[in-house]
Order: sequence, then structure tokens, then C-alpha cells
Amino acid sequence: MKIFVTGATGVIGRRAVPMMVAAGHNVTAAGRSREKLSVLERAGASISTIDLFDVSAVERAIGGHDTIVNLATHMPSSAFRMMLPWSWKENDRIRREGSNLLVDTALRAGVTRFIQESFAPVYPDCGDRWIQEATPIQPALYNRTVSDAERATDRFTANGGIGIVLRFGSLYGPDALTQELIGMVRKGWSPLPGSPAAYYSSVAQSDAASAVVATLGVPAGTYNVVDDEPLTRREFCDSIASCLGVKPPRFLPAWLTSHMGSTMECLSRSQRVSNWKIREATRWKPQYASVRDGWPVVLENLKSSASSPK
Repeated sequence: MKIFVTGATGVIGRRAVPMMVAAGHNVTAAGRSREKLSVLERAGASISTIDLFDVSAVERAIGGHDTIVNLATHMPSSAFRMMLPWSWKENDRIRREGSNLLVDTALRAGVTRFIQESFAPVYPDCGDRWIQEATPIQPALYNRTVSDAERATDRFTANGGIGIVLRFGSLYGPDALTQELIGMVRKGWSPLPGSPAAYYSSVAQSDAASAVVATLGVPAGTYNVVDDEPLTRREFCDSIASCLGVKPPRFLPAWLTSHMGSTMECLSRSQRVSNWKIREATRWKPQYASVRDGWPVVLENLKSSASSPK
């Protein structure tokens, strides 16, 4: 399979591309930074530094590929910036304009499969009920362009292609945002808004990447990519505290989170998301059934990175 991957240097892409190469696929990795792409080139991928909004460049780059995996995003650089609506401007443009441009170009080029990253936390608050893919999504103001990207993928399917939407749970791994989260727990506060009893569906970055590879052969449709066992926010935060050897953190009062706008409302929802559909359609199984299994590995990786010579 000849695969063109946008956002190839992101947290999912830089893990998924080597997996695709190892599986025998011919992969072109596209991203903004040639320096970061060079790591993927050494792993066996071809590289491309195209502008995602340059139609002619995109047409030339994807020619001859039969699959596009669109993992392009521009996420705010910190948890604080995620609370600022204007920090999502570039990400909104990528999801709204970039996804539609890629679909249009893919249809003209005869691409047969289009895989689009999406976001499971756009589901509504469902308490302790399991959430399947058929549950209508309810984006907040800050992430409403998730719907635009998903509709573009549906249009690809409607025009004869195989469109795949992957709704990833909240990603965790050895990165800066995770370090912020750990820092708050060390200070005695939960980094997650919402009720301690509300469910939080997450997935390790490496498991998200392996799910992308697993869906290279599935039927058109939407698939949740989450852990086997979503935890309550209390369980989630206590699992971090246990690994760190600190006391369970305190949660912000409900009245405070309810007065912090639509972003906080969305991030406070109880979402017990099921991965049953992708597990039935593929051989994919997350390496880490829940964050209870994943946190010790993440913390060890962060510790190793900190002690490695620069």
C-alpha cells in the first residue's frame, strides 16, 4: 500500500509512520519541519514538506498514493493556552479547510482510502453509560471544526471512497502536556476539571498509533480509539499520584468549573467511551488496558529522557 501521511511528525504520526514502514507499506511522511521529518526518513519513509493549503503542491505530492492518513493538527502548546479560544485558530483552519482540500484532491487523484483523525471527547456527557460510535457528537465552541473534518471524510465515502474517522481519546505519553499534568498532581491538585465520579476516556500515544495502522484495512465508518477501561477522574488522578508516591489530589469545586465557559464544560463531561467496534473490526488491542498500566511506563520514559545527555 502507498500511504501519504500528513501531520507525520506529531505525537501519533511519528509513532505510526515507522509502524507502517515495518508492516511493508510504502510511506510518504509530510510535515512542517524537515529536521523532524529526517528521523522518519531514516526509519524508511519518503518525506514531503508541502504546504497543506497549496492545492497544486498537494496534488503533486499525493499522486500515485492509494491511501491518505490525515493526522495534521496544530494543538495549543500548553494546558493554559487550550483555555484560550484564539489558540485554536490554526487547528480550526487545518480541520475545516485542510481536510476538505485533502478530500477534494484525493477524489481527483483516485485515492481509495482516507483516514481522518478526530476527537472522542466531543461526545456529550453520558454519565456512566457506555458511549458507542452511533452516539451523536456534541462539540463545544472551541472544537466545533471536528464536525467539519468528519463531514469531509463522509463526503469521501459518499463519492465512492473508503472514509475512516478515528475518534481518539485523550492522549497521554512522555510529552510536555503530560509533564504539566504530573506537575499539578505533585502540587496536590487534579489537572482534570469535572466531578471526581465522571469518566475520562484516554489512550496511550503508542496505542493510538498502532490503531491507525490497524485501520488500513477496515470498512468505511467511524471508530473510537480508547483504552479498554475508561476510569473515573478520581481513579485517573489517583493512579498518577500512586506512581509518584504522593497524596491523592484535590479537585476544583464544581461551581468554579461551571463558570469557565464552553471549553471547560466540554472537558468536564463524563464520557465512558467504548472501543468495541475497532476491536471487532481489527486485531487491534491497546497495549495498556488503562492508565493504571500506562502511567508507570510514561513516568519511566520521562525519567530516562531527563537523565539522558543532551
